[in-house]
Amino acid sequence: MYYQKPLYIFFLILALSLSFFSTSKANAKAFFIDDIEIQEKLENDFNKEKLINEGFKKAFNKLMNKLVQSKNLIKIKNVKLNEIKSMVETFTIKQEKFINKTYNLNLGVSFNKKKVFNYLDSKKIFPSQIVEENFLFIPILLDQSSNDILVYANNPFYDSWNLQSKNDYLITYVLPTEDLEDFNLIRKNYLDIENYDFEKIIEKYSLDNSIVSIFFRNENEIKVLSKIQIKENKVIKSYSFTNINLENDSELNKLINDLKIIYEDFWKGNNLINTSIKLPILIQVDSKNFDLSLKFEETLNNIDLISGFSISKYNKDYIFYKLIFNGTPKNFINIMKEQNFDFDTQNKTWILK
Repeated sequence: MYYQKPLYIFFLILALSLSFFSTSKANAKAFFIDDIEIQEKLENDFNKEKLINEGFKKAFNKLMNKLVQSKNLIKIKNVKLNEIKSMVETFTIKQEKFINKTYNLNLGVSFNKKKVFNYLDSKKIFPSQIVEENFLFIPILLDQSSNDILVYANNPFYDSWNLQSKNDYLITYVLPTEDLEDFNLIRKNYLDIENYDFEKIIEKYSLDNSIVSIFFRNENEIKVLSKIQIKENKVIKSYSFTNINLENDSELNKLINDLKIIYEDFWKGNNLINTSIKLPILIQVDSKNFDLSLKFEETLNNIDLISGFSISKYNKDYIFYKLIFNGTPKNFINIMKEQNFDFDTQNKTWILK
């Protein structure tokens, strides 16, 4: 017993520390929205708390624009301040200044992920994983009245696409450089441009994702054929817009913004979290490998598809985790494989190798 006592104390301390760590980390999962700027004139009825509340609303709206497809935003349009504040975990006043009798506030707000997901679930909204990604974007304008093709010069979509970009967009657009070889390749395939695959151009940029948008312009209508490639998956989408004057900056910018929302929604749809699927997974981890269990918990904590995890039991040999995953077993295994975790899944309780 004398020799076993230190070992027992070691495992007891290890188990308690891991249990505490697991709970605190699960509660710490948060969405952080930064650089929320609010300002108000300094009047007799100035109320700083009211201004901070406005910051909470602004931060929540910014978060929803990242999480939710545009068709669902109307469902949360009238969210109450108390509901928003119940989801706020912490907030930070990063900067406050008084300039010309105006109070300027810069706020950072942290929202509890579990509470946000529960709120969206109550509204029957599937959130999307917040995945920011670079897309190669190739806009091609075909003027059907003159049979002209514009790729770079005098192409209003090429010139204006990245002039205005909201900081709550998930997609960053990379425009191609003006390349004579690429231009000649596109012109060569002009008559069959809808069926051309653009692979020779796309592969130059070493990006997994791309959108080639072909704009067919006539007097009263602009038809847009979008060839969207996300890694190995390819889809074609078509849209139509009427009464658009491309020489009018406001109309052009509205069209660009409308298309960006469409592409954002498509990207969010590709990364939806189906919160109606609540798959319980039991995982066994070697308790003597503290670094492995620590890395494992940190990884679980950063995967939005995991709605929660905890230590269900432990002994001197193993720690047993129970987690809830919003997806299929295959999806979980693939995600964890990307993080360099592998499992023996032959039994009900999986073993982390």
